[in-house]
Amino acid sequence: MKNPARTVLALIFTSILAAGPASAQERETPYWASIDTSQLNMRVGPGRDYRIEWVYERDDLPLKVLRVQEGWRFVQDPDGTEGWVTAALISADRTAYVTGEGLAAMRASPAGNAALRWKLETGVIGNLGDCDAGWCEFTVGRRSGFVEQDRLWGAGEP
Repeated sequence: MKNPARTVLALIFTSILAAGPASAQERETPYWASIDTSQLNMRVGPGRDYRIEWVYERDDLPLKVLRVQEGWRFVQDPDGTEGWVTAALISADRTAYVTGEGLAAMRASPAGNAALRWKLETGVIGNLGDCDAGWCEFTVGRRSGFVEQDRLWGAGEP
């Protein structure tokens, strides 16, 4: 006869694994996510049988998740392009994408008159920290500081 304790543990473990994706499906949309791979296919529908419309090659690019469907996410990128990506290749890690005209100032503290640390080009991606009063903590590689929230796509409410 099989070991009953081992059988019970296997059932518990299987239940936990099965509950993971189900609970992720229940997350309220919209929400922010980021690409968690060096290459991600955007498709015209939620499944591998649908045509690939776009291939992303920017790890950490922020995405706005608009809908969820059984392992797939309908997302929008910083350019406004929308399509379906597999949920397994995106992360809940918060990143942001520098937008707007000209260089964005990264400052030492959250104020327009604070010391300038770096100037960021449009398209730079970094890790997003807390945002408050129109400023966000932002880290690009080993450089960190504060950037005005309206210059960051992926900051604020989705």
